[in-house]
Amino acid sequence: MPNLKPPVTTTEQALRYRDELQAIDPSVEYLMTLYLSPELTPEEIHKAAQAGIVGVKSYPRGVTTNSEGGIESYEAYHPVFAAMEEAGMVLNLHGEVPSSAATNTCVLNAEPAFLPHLRKLHARFPRLRIVLEHATTRAAVECVKSLGPTVACSITAHHLSLTVDDWAGQAWHFCKPVAKYPDDRAALQEVVKEGHPRFFLGSDSAPHPYESKAAASPTSACAAGVYTSPILLPLVAHLLESFGALDKLEGFVSGHGRAFYERPVGEGAVRVVLRRASNHVVASQGYGAGPTHVVPFWAGKQLGWEIGGNAS
Repeated sequence: MPNLKPPVTTTEQALRYRDELQAIDPSVEYLMTLYLSPELTPEEIHKAAQAGIVGVKSYPRGVTTNSEGGIESYEAYHPVFAAMEEAGMVLNLHGEVPSSAATNTCVLNAEPAFLPHLRKLHARFPRLRIVLEHATTRAAVECVKSLGPTVACSITAHHLSLTVDDWAGQAWHFCKPVAKYPDDRAALQEVVKEGHPRFFLGSDSAPHPYESKAAASPTSACAAGVYTSPILLPLVAHLLESFGALDKLEGFVSGHGRAFYERPVGEGAVRVVLRRASNHVVASQGYGAGPTHVVPFWAGKQLGWEIGGNAS
């Protein structure tokens, strides 16, 4: 994701970022995206596509981490979207509108208020592949299902688990979009259990330092984001099993997303193997120390699965 400081807005920045990531782990294929901003032009889109950059991420202004430079209107970006449609790039949408007293909008209804924008974009650019990122509501699920094969949706592991009661007053479960009502969580679980091919895992894993999550004050709010990376696959297996969807695991975490992004499994690809765990307790104190201290989702809780190795 490109919402770094500074944001990744050019092809050169994205390629440098990819090089930094590959230096950490060259075995991973990193799919790079650009930050939708006024500096982005159709010419840059074609340049990025030729360099292997797969998408552009849209952040409405001020709704999530490092979104201060986000957009306020999509109409100005129609030439960029037309270039993306032509180049075969994916538009990744953070699906919320900013809170506003004038429109009675806040974190609980910001996602449903965004869905008309998604419908308009799809109608204007029907061949543009669009992913509504980290959906949290039944309204979003039904909207995506009603649209064509070029519109997909990512769902996080933590949104398959959390509701409003879990994050209200609990900084470690606070993310954007916020988890919603039990019926919304049920809708996410239902579409995963259905095995719908246009819904797939998006980790949205945010390793905010301990101080950023716990040290809220009258002048600074806690950082929005949940850290799931260290336990992601076992956590997803655990959650899917809890609502009878374990048989949909591979499609949800791998197959559906690969198909939408047109990244087929290559010959000799390594398959991750999960096995049942009798004593897999998530690190209760987190990882690292000082400014690198991060606390994972489900810290101190037990998971029923663990990564057991790799198989060809």
